[in-house]
Amino acid sequence: MPQEIATLAGGCFWCLEAVYADLKGVVQVESGYSGGSVPNPGYQAVCTGETGHAEVVQVTFDPDVISLDDLLRVFFAVHDPTTLNRQGADVGTQYRSAIFTHSDAQKATAERIMAEMASQWKDPIVTEISPIENYYAAEDYHQEYFANNPSQPYCRAVVAPKVEKFRKKFEFKLK
Repeated sequence: MPQEIATLAGGCFWCLEAVYADLKGVVQVESGYSGGSVPNPGYQAVCTGETGHAEVVQVTFDPDVISLDDLLRVFFAVHDPTTLNRQGADVGTQYRSAIFTHSDAQKATAERIMAEMASQWKDPIVTEISPIENYYAAEDYHQEYFANNPSQPYCRAVVAPKVEKFRKKFEFKLK
């Protein structure tokens, strides 16, 4: 089975992980950090905004089942790509909207889909598209966070509504 990897930042990684884990064709989703200058950052350091890293998910997918185009359409539907360094109450560069590309083909796809999705937003999209330079897996307790902590207040207030909205809009793509 051919597999590709997409690395996406769209606010809190718990939200993105919960969404992508439900999609047909997604083999694995791992929360982590990318785009910064400090090697092997931890959550507490990333939260300061001083490492330059964004909270990301690294999505391993089967392109014969789900295309990068569709993964990116989901990406632009489940977060606000028009707010610079912010998603709702989460503020800082670690919550920026970014697509870290793994190839020139991914970059071209990201640029095309971002242009396609621009008409769905009143404000301009500020999503950063850049080649991936580094990726570090987040600590174990961040993996499958929503699945393991659905009653946690942030999960109930922020993650659950986002996941529910996603499931309604993309019902035909769910596992």
